[in-house]
Amino acid sequence: MQSMWDWFGEHAWVLAWVGTALVLGTIELTTLDFFFLMLAIGAASGAVAAAMGAEFLVQVLVAVAVAVALLGVVRPIAKKRLLKPTPSSFGAAALVGQSGVVIERVDAHNGLIKLAGEVWSARSYDGTSAFEAGATVGVVEIRGATALVLDES
Repeated sequence: MQSMWDWFGEHAWVLAWVGTALVLGTIELTTLDFFFLMLAIGAASGAVAAAMGAEFLVQVLVAVAVAVALLGVVRPIAKKRLLKPTPSSFGAAALVGQSGVVIERVDAHNGLIKLAGEVWSARSYDGTSAFEAGATVGVVEIRGATALVLDES
């Protein structure tokens, strides 16, 4: 019968790689930069290679290759998607600066635009411009439920 110490001896590299992955994962929790997470996944890959009986050099090559691939491909995508800045405005104020399409002539007194998937009443911001259906306009201000717009070009 095999003793517990013999088992640990046979699986020392697996345990070392798993321990390294856990340490790197813990560091990632404090930085939230996705750098140490990629290294932790690389170390876990080294543990898998060790568990499959690969030589130490192969374990290192697997760990490095996986970590480098993740750092080069996955990390930029993850940072871009998960660390987007939150918009500072919400509701109608978030529409200021967006583009809309005129669906009914907009002048100094009235009109309709399609803005953010919704139909909004609109007026020209300067009080003199007029925009025909199909024109693209930029929202300068929101007053109540009316978008004040200018020519976007």
